[in-house]
Amino acid sequence: MQHLYSFSLSPDTVMTSLRLLLFQHSVLILQVHFSSQLEDNKIPASLCTGHPGIPGSPGVHGGPGQPGRDGRDGRDAAPGEKGQKGDAGYQGETGVRGLTGDKGDHGEKGDRGQPGECAVAPKSAFSVKLSQGLSLPLNAGDTVVRFDTVALNEQGDYNTETGRFTCKVPGVYYFAVHATVYRASLQFDLMKNGHAMASYFQFYGNWPKPASLSGGSLLHLVPGDQVWVQMALSEYNGFYSSTKTDSTFTGFLVYSDWKNSAVFA
Repeated sequence: MQHLYSFSLSPDTVMTSLRLLLFQHSVLILQVHFSSQLEDNKIPASLCTGHPGIPGSPGVHGGPGQPGRDGRDGRDAAPGEKGQKGDAGYQGETGVRGLTGDKGDHGEKGDRGQPGECAVAPKSAFSVKLSQGLSLPLNAGDTVVRFDTVALNEQGDYNTETGRFTCKVPGVYYFAVHATVYRASLQFDLMKNGHAMASYFQFYGNWPKPASLSGGSLLHLVPGDQVWVQMALSEYNGFYSSTKTDSTFTGFLVYSDWKNSAVFA
């Protein structure tokens, strides 16, 4: 070919011919391509390029996304310094009382205790009377009536020689005097430590038979207190005693108030 062109055509003519052939070939390809797009009513984008359009309005906010996955655990840090002790909190309200628990098992039997002292309740009582034929009236200044015959005096609190009861156990006592009145009127007092606690009188009017006079009183006593019967007036001394009738003086402890004692309380 080169020999052919070298003898019949010049180099410039050959190059020009080649360029013309290439151009015609390119035009033919474009015509085929455009004709297929025109048949489909489509205009090539390269032939419709215009100026850039106005920016559109912002879109609506989308909904919240799904929660992300948990991150990996961090590494343990070094322990911090111990803080100061806080103030005590307010006391809470009392809670509701709980249910009663089940009954527990019986415990073991304990050792036998030491023998205790015998508890004896306090006692104090007496009853005395005038002996038959006792000489009355009494001597001047000797006005204590001595009931000299003992019916009961287990604790020995009544003294027949002095005619006085002496308290040993503190508490409340009851004293009673029963007198047979004959041949004279009678007036006597129930005395406590020199003070008249009760007074009694019976008039005698020359009756053919004896009369009677009785009285009693509750007294509170402490150890050392004394109680006795005393003539109020020496001329009113009609105490009388015989085989048929007596004059008596009686006293006994009603209850004790001995302090600090389970027995005497």
